[in-house]
Amino acid sequence: MLVELGTSALGLGLVLGARHALEPDHLAAVTTLAAERRGPWAGLALGSWWGLGHALSLGVVAGTLAALGLEMPASVATWLETAVGVMVVLLGLRAVWLSLREGREGASAWHAHGGSRHRHPAKGEHLHLSRWTLATRPLLVGLAHGLAGSGALTALVLAELPGTQARLGYVLAFGLGSVGGMAALSGLAGAPLHWLRRVPQVGAALLCVAGLVSVTVGALWVAAGVAQL
Repeated sequence: MLVELGTSALGLGLVLGARHALEPDHLAAVTTLAAERRGPWAGLALGSWWGLGHALSLGVVAGTLAALGLEMPASVATWLETAVGVMVVLLGLRAVWLSLREGREGASAWHAHGGSRHRHPAKGEHLHLSRWTLATRPLLVGLAHGLAGSGALTALVLAELPGTQARLGYVLAFGLGSVGGMAALSGLAGAPLHWLRRVPQVGAALLCVAGLVSVTVGALWVAAGVAQL
C-alpha cells in the first residue's frame, strides 16, 4: 500500500510539475527570455536552467516546510507572488527597450580582449564555473518562480499526502516535472525563433511582442496580489 502510494505520488508530481511549467507567468517570463536568444538549442538550454532554478527553490523551501509539517503564511506567499509579477513586468520592459534600441543590429554587448574593448552579438548573460556555463538570468528567474510557488505546493502536499517520505518524493517529482516541461516547450520554440530572428526587423518585432505580453501578464499578477494584501 505504501509503495503504491509513493509511486502514485511520484507519477502525479511529474505530471503536475510539467503542467505547472505552463502557468501564464512562467510562460511570459521564459518566452521573453527566449526571444532574446540566438541558436536552435538556446531555447532548450534556457528552459532547462529556468527549470533547474525553479526545482531548487521548490526543493529547499517546499521540501523543508513539507518535512516539518508547516505551511507558508498566506501573506508571505502573496508577497512572493506579487514580487514575481513585478519581475515579469521588468523583464517585459527590458525586452521592449532592447527591441527598440537594437532592432536593426540585434543584441550586442561589450567584450574585452586584453586592453581592447569592442561590441559583438551577445548570447545572454552567463557565468563560467570551471568548464561549466550557467545562464544566470533564467536560473535566477526560475528560483524566484519556485519561491512564489512553494506556499501553494506545500499546502497541497500537506493536505493530500501522509508521511514525510511521500511528501518529499512528490516535491522532488514536481520539480523534475517542471524542468522537463519547460525544457521541452522552450526547446520546441527554439528552432523557429532562431529562424525568424535571422531577419533583424522580425527579431525585434518578436522581442517587442514578447515583452508587451510579459508586461501585461505581470501587471495582472501584481494587481491580483495587491488585491489580496
